[in-house]
Amino acid sequence: MAINLFNPVYDGVYITLLLSYLLGIVHGITPDEHTWPITFSYAVGSGSTKRGAEVGAIFSAGFTLQRALMSEIIFFVFAFGLYAFKDFISSPLFFGIVYSIVGAVMYIAGHYVKYGSFYPHVNVNEWISNRLKKKFRHKDTDFYKKDVKPWMAFIHGLIAGFGFGAFALIIYFVFVPNMPNAYVAFLPGLMFGLGTMTMQFTFGALFGTWIRKIKKISTKGLQFIARYISSSVLLYGGLAFLIAGVSIIIFPQILTFGVITPLQIHNLHDLGIGFFIVIFVVIIIGFVSYRNAMKIALKKYSNA
Repeated sequence: MAINLFNPVYDGVYITLLLSYLLGIVHGITPDEHTWPITFSYAVGSGSTKRGAEVGAIFSAGFTLQRALMSEIIFFVFAFGLYAFKDFISSPLFFGIVYSIVGAVMYIAGHYVKYGSFYPHVNVNEWISNRLKKKFRHKDTDFYKKDVKPWMAFIHGLIAGFGFGAFALIIYFVFVPNMPNAYVAFLPGLMFGLGTMTMQFTFGALFGTWIRKIKKISTKGLQFIARYISSSVLLYGGLAFLIAGVSIIIFPQILTFGVITPLQIHNLHDLGIGFFIVIFVVIIIGFVSYRNAMKIALKKYSNA
């Protein structure tokens, strides 16, 4: 039996479920904008191998639940001929809305980690007092007091699951409509989510371990670095998602931009806006945040 993950077709329930799981693994490995930036930020913020793996699993649990429920909904969409709904959820408008919501939630989570609250606010009395005392800014170590919460990752997974890329189109529009009945219609989405969870669990553990391997920094310093990177990726990555989402809503032709590669792997064959968001959020913001955090931690929390 030849398995083609780049252009799979429905071939019975059991083979389809295997394909769904394998596609989920590929989805978890490749740089996808709805998994990598979020898993990276939460797992790094956890600061340990065990908690990083747990965060990856919790995020993927929300993602898996959403994909399973959406698969069931899509089955009824086709069963009752509700093609207007199908057209909407695969439209640039829906794509932009999802990006915007994902970005907003990322920003709120980052604000919590850095400032300890879920929304921006100004204490007028404190601001006036600081101005009178010529205290124009806080020190970096005055912030970053909160750890990421597991339920944040779960909710983020639920929201991120609404993203529509090549994988979602295969699961929803190739596999699900061919399921024999409504009792098993959720299984392709479930298996896809479990495949993604397999890899996100692994990457979460690796991201969490990376923080612990930093040398010459005290435990408090490691916590500071983890929170600094996590909050920066969530805050600025969230703004990047939000800007991208609004831009897609206003200029839907943005989604047609892509760089074609010879790799016959979804997320690596047609490099669109999602790929470049991953590079910007995880690589650029992550690296700059790490460098800045290390400079501060070596001064404040060095064991040397």
